[in-house]
Amino acid sequence: MRRRSLWALAVFAAILTGWAGAQDTPKTALLALSKQNHTLAIVDPANLRVVARIPVGEDPHEVVASADGTTAYVSNYGFGAFHTLAVIDLVGQKALPAIDLGALRGPHGLVFEQGKVWFTAEAAKAIGSYDPAARKIDWIMGTGQNRTHMLYVFPDAKRIVTTNVNSATVTILDKTEGRAGGPPPGMPPAGGAPPGGERSPGMQPPPGPPPTPPGGDWQLTVIPVGKGSEGFDISPDGKEAWVGNSGDGTISIIDLAAKQVTATLTPHVRGANRLKFTPDGKLVLVSTLGGPELVILDAATHKEVKRILIGHGAAGIQIQPDGLRAYVACTPDGYIAVIDLKTLEVVGHIDAGGGPDGLAWAVRR
Repeated sequence: MRRRSLWALAVFAAILTGWAGAQDTPKTALLALSKQNHTLAIVDPANLRVVARIPVGEDPHEVVASADGTTAYVSNYGFGAFHTLAVIDLVGQKALPAIDLGALRGPHGLVFEQGKVWFTAEAAKAIGSYDPAARKIDWIMGTGQNRTHMLYVFPDAKRIVTTNVNSATVTILDKTEGRAGGPPPGMPPAGGAPPGGERSPGMQPPPGPPPTPPGGDWQLTVIPVGKGSEGFDISPDGKEAWVGNSGDGTISIIDLAAKQVTATLTPHVRGANRLKFTPDGKLVLVSTLGGPELVILDAATHKEVKRILIGHGAAGIQIQPDGLRAYVACTPDGYIAVIDLKTLEVVGHIDAGGGPDGLAWAVRR
């Protein structure tokens, strides 16, 4: 009898141990990529512990979560060698079938907006969107710029901003509604001759107004900035784009209404990699792979607030939705530094795997 009781207790203890080891994904989770381990870590921000690690394919660089916080998408980059987006079930903590982008090679920057995954494709000099419901790429737009790298899609998806690293430019794409009718600019009216000449025999205009491009058209504005334009962010009020120029250590500030650079800051952040506004718009955080510090700037005065020693270099930056802490991927050091945004001090580290880089938030609704 005593043996049976001991056996029952042992089984019960094993069940409890199993339950304790199986940690659910928190409703608000930090997602962190490891480029060396080829994994996505799901982190509980309450205790800074990794609750799961899921394989994501070769050379993962950026990650984004769906609006409902249940699915993550990861770009497998490889400087154009790869052409897939890894898909992760965040609730089940497992990999799903990857998305093959075909000729859109070198996917990098990611945004989830309007129910779609928007991505850059560096080797194709393009951006596109993938519709998870329809399981297909439903839009592609060429930029004509070299290494279209990061992007920001406005909530209504009618304006997109990208950085183009090797072209040292920023592209603003504005969606325009289709014309109600009539020929496009430069085309003769129906039945008329081409400008400066006569209509060739047998040349007839198409009947009625020209067709409107599906979903409207896009106008692209290319703005020169500093060398190596890479990480950038849009101010919370949507009025400015701040661009970190990794090649010359400057930051270009673009007035998005005027579509022009209004200021060039020289905070001496050589190798500037990522840049992020705090949710209140007061501070700007700039990471660099070329130095040991995270640089904090005052968004209103453009002055330096502080340099925080965090390691030997850093890449991805994410800020808690409540604005209390920032998370910075210290790629050479193999950890994520946690910054208290009230004291501007390092308050913790997260072991997310070797070569951490892309970070994102997943908030389950």
